Amino acid sequence: MLYNSIQKTFKKHSIFILMNKYRKNEVVLHLIRIEFFRTKSLKYFYCMQFEFSNVSFWEQKWLTSDLDFIVVGAGIVGLSTAFHLKKTHPKAKILVLDKGVLPFTASSKNAGFACFGSPSEIMDDLSNTPEMEVWKTVEMRWKGLQALKNWLGEKEIDLQTLGSWDLMENKTDTEEIRSKLKELNLALKSITGEANVYAEDKEASKRFGFENLDSAFKNKLEGQLDTSLLIQTAIKRAQDSGITILRGVEMKSYSSNTNHVILETNYGELKSSNLVICTNGFTPEIDEKTVIRPARAQVLITKEMPDLKTLGTFHIDSGYYYFRNVGYRLLIGGGRNLDFKKEETTELFITQEIQSAIEEKLKRIILPKTTFEIEHRWAGIMGIGNKKEPIIKRVDSRVCIGVRMGGMGVAIGTLVGQRLAEMCE
Repeated sequence: MLYNSIQKTFKKHSIFILMNKYRKNEVVLHLIRIEFFRTKSLKYFYCMQFEFSNVSFWEQKWLTSDLDFIVVGAGIVGLSTAFHLKKTHPKAKILVLDKGVLPFTASSKNAGFACFGSPSEIMDDLSNTPEMEVWKTVEMRWKGLQALKNWLGEKEIDLQTLGSWDLMENKTDTEEIRSKLKELNLALKSITGEANVYAEDKEASKRFGFENLDSAFKNKLEGQLDTSLLIQTAIKRAQDSGITILRGVEMKSYSSNTNHVILETNYGELKSSNLVICTNGFTPEIDEKTVIRPARAQVLITKEMPDLKTLGTFHIDSGYYYFRNVGYRLLIGGGRNLDFKKEETTELFITQEIQSAIEEKLKRIILPKTTFEIEHRWAGIMGIGNKKEPIIKRVDSRVCIGVRMGGMGVAIGTLVGQRLAEMCE
């Protein structure tokens, strides 16, 4: 009853008025915030009641007239696309739009893994995907990480190549990977130029304080980075090159003709010579062949633990669980495999079932003898499909899309942006 009442009142009054009226009632304030973010719109702010048709001459000159490219999505892919378009078209007027105050997909919500594939994940992929396709995807991840380093810089995103460990919970999985290790390493050498990328590490449990594991396999080339620095640096690179980013603007639909693309947004109409869609798991249906499904990834991070031994990045259960240190905190996510269908959602909420499963991994395997406290929990939305390779294609003469990162946006996002920019030539 209370929530229904707030919904009705919310349509008539500014959020400022409502929050001032109920400033002493924390329950009502919380419900007001939920309703505001549920609408995914800023139209209830008095200061934002405008449409693009009502802008001034100066705003029109700066923002909306004579646009060469509109890029929808201000995450890694969108910013990389815009940056590389500007690099090849220095005089082009480029506008990047994002419907969220922050990037609405996973670009500022991911776990910060600089990875291209654990042994168990690749083995799992090889069991249900043509071999050539699997290694093509791994190669793209590897090349994408090199592109990311070249674009933003290792120091700027705090990239640390500490290695990663694929943790085996049972002897059968250990023996299966052990039997294929030479074969996997030969394939990876042809991609990375490095010999023996994977190696069994039988002392990992003892060194890191893990329990209930059979063995582990180390990947010496993987690492971790600071997601907040990554997205901040990408935004700065784009803005420094003369690209404008507008937030709170949602693409509703688009149409294209021989002259331009017309984009319908929550603030009215925009026109551009070209449109590039980089909305990943939030991408609307383009055509029957472009299969994109949202996939929620849930994460939590502990408070600092001065005696934390877990330095590096780690995978369990074919990569469906993953964890790393963030200084002396431990970040862990995953559990989507408990209910794939339920987690095909764009709702940025956490669930008790998956959060409990994540905590169980912490208590039983990762921190069995350490008392820990949870500091924060959140969720991000990935884009997946029937294949793990991304979709990079031209829809028509004026519209291109780069979506379906398959949970590997950090690794491949920069490269997808580069290829999209080339496609828009």
